[in-house]
Amino acid sequence: MKLISRFGRFAPLVLAFLLILSGCNTNSSALNPVGKNAKMQADLMLLSLGIMLLVILAVMVIFFYVIIRFRKRKDDDSIPEQVEGNTKLEIIWTVIPIILIIIIAIPTVYQVFVLADDRPSASEIDKENAIRIKVTAHQYWWQFEYPDLGIQTATDLYVPTGKKVYVELTSKDVIHSFWVPTLFGKQDANPGLVNRMWFEVPKEGVYLGQCAELCGASHALMDFSVVALSPDKFEAWKKEMKKGADEPKTAEAKQGRKIFKQQCLRCHAIGKNGGNVGPNLAAYGERTMISGILEYNKKNLKNWILNAPKYKADILMPSFSDGSGAKLTEQQADALAEYLMQQKTGIELPQQ
Repeated sequence: MKLISRFGRFAPLVLAFLLILSGCNTNSSALNPVGKNAKMQADLMLLSLGIMLLVILAVMVIFFYVIIRFRKRKDDDSIPEQVEGNTKLEIIWTVIPIILIIIIAIPTVYQVFVLADDRPSASEIDKENAIRIKVTAHQYWWQFEYPDLGIQTATDLYVPTGKKVYVELTSKDVIHSFWVPTLFGKQDANPGLVNRMWFEVPKEGVYLGQCAELCGASHALMDFSVVALSPDKFEAWKKEMKKGADEPKTAEAKQGRKIFKQQCLRCHAIGKNGGNVGPNLAAYGERTMISGILEYNKKNLKNWILNAPKYKADILMPSFSDGSGAKLTEQQADALAEYLMQQKTGIELPQQ
């Protein structure tokens, strides 16, 4: 009863951990891999975990056997047989770890060489029908450039299914880390350096990503998405993106375009026209989230436009409601939100 009572003290702690774990997002887990790259890494992780559990189990069995078998008994002051320097035991506990390390090392080295295939020539990219993307990390958003296609976007990375995607990764300010748990492992984005990697997405979907390196006050809000489209849809998306900004369809959106040209174009672009200080807003009407963190709707977009620093601390975008930036009225912010939400490619996108 005493033993049960002792373990009962830990019950609230165990329940608290279970409650926390129940909040984990299985759609963004390295244990739910999608694609060759992610599956290889997940298999290696499970192999390592299995071997570690096997070692722990073996050690615990020996531990409890020893403390029970050689426990102190009444009227028994004898000393158990000493095994220090036993040649057979020394060989056993030296050889077994070496074998386990070799079992882990073989697939690890193999994967290192497979995943290192990240510097293809232009002819190899054409031959593989692959795609090349430059990813630049900023505090606190992601910029995606397709140098062979003449397209730029931000926050949502569009890729075709079934094709290799070669990524050239760098940072504009501090060290970040590019990570989509279901698609690939972490890769650092360093200022002044270019790191390379590749991945594949076999099926359509929206896959959540996150900066995995503490990079500042709003690090936890530096989310992004990988949107995987079928090759036909991706071709249609490419053509629409190259057209540039869509014409506004309502009077309110026309007013929004005028405000965008006056207030936003110095920092933001739609397509090729505009500045590059802030995210490119091409096809903004199809974003999965607002700035990667807010639910996508007009109310949230208006609030973001008026006071972005309220939602993401330490960002370059000023507040347009407190006078620190150019002042915008609620009606002007509504018009601007309407204009941005009408920027669409019209492609049917997969759901999260």
